[in-house]
Amino acid sequence: MDPFATRRLGKTELQLPVFGFGAAPLGDLFTRITDQDAETMLEAAWNAGVRYYDTAPLYGRGQSEHRLGRCLYTKPREQMLISTKVGRLLKPPIRRDAFDWGMWSGGLQFDEVYDYSYDGIMRSYEDSLQRLGINKVDLLLVHDLDWRNHRTDASVDAYLTQLKTSGWRALRQLKESGEIAGIGAGVNDMGTMPRFLDLVDIDFFLVAARYTLIDQRTLDAEFPQLEKNDVGVIIGAPFGSGILATGAVAGAKYNYENAEGDIVELVGNIEAVCARHNTPLIAAALQFVFGHPLVASVIPGAYTADQVTSNIAHMQHEIPADLWAELKHEKLLREDAPAP
Repeated sequence: MDPFATRRLGKTELQLPVFGFGAAPLGDLFTRITDQDAETMLEAAWNAGVRYYDTAPLYGRGQSEHRLGRCLYTKPREQMLISTKVGRLLKPPIRRDAFDWGMWSGGLQFDEVYDYSYDGIMRSYEDSLQRLGINKVDLLLVHDLDWRNHRTDASVDAYLTQLKTSGWRALRQLKESGEIAGIGAGVNDMGTMPRFLDLVDIDFFLVAARYTLIDQRTLDAEFPQLEKNDVGVIIGAPFGSGILATGAVAGAKYNYENAEGDIVELVGNIEAVCARHNTPLIAAALQFVFGHPLVASVIPGAYTADQVTSNIAHMQHEIPADLWAELKHEKLLREDAPAP
């Protein structure tokens, strides 16, 4: 598979490279990396031909955007596509002496404040431009407006109302003025996409860990609804936040937590089938998602330059059709999951 072929993204006119760079690890997600490591990795990605980069204020509380921007501002702007996210503002911490790093092993010491209002989204957008050192991005996504992050239905409903009655006007204004080419939402939870579709005229979703070799539940109702509305998909966390890259090893991550027994067993069985077809698990995980016509791009994360170039090579690995057939026969993959 050509990692630099392009596909149209949902309702937008944008042709997105099928392989992009997911920049959450630049914010020290689980593992701390140095500025030099980040620069080396980004230069390797650029030199290998990567031209789509996705980041967010959340990632390392601004660190990912800073690191990405320090590399990309020196590159020809017309040759790259950048997406970032809105819905959080970064503020000085209330308790500097007891700062909670959360899942970030490093990053910057700022508190996150949710804000899906017109002013909040405009402020978030402008802050991101300054951290990136680049005066325009191509795509903006509403970030983490779901139960996982807001914890109660009442809180989710309140923020959805804030988005609909206030924040959406900012996003629509940015798109209509040509500042951005498309509006999306980054989602983790099942059931989130239909709520957005009922609320606003969205162009695409960044679906994190909800359409992978491990989990295809979005095929039941959500992806069919997206198809009816010409809404595109970018796949984030194609390795399930780790285990589909590391394999079923001790300490493997799934869904941003330590993988449990049933997931470890499932991945071990998938690995065994892949081995019988001389296919690396990573290659199968990256390429599987492109069987679905909604999917425009996949944006795996990486922590080293070698991982970036390895991911690109795995995108190019030729996978026999018999692999997908055996996974389905062994009931390790849904029968109705479209294969590449």
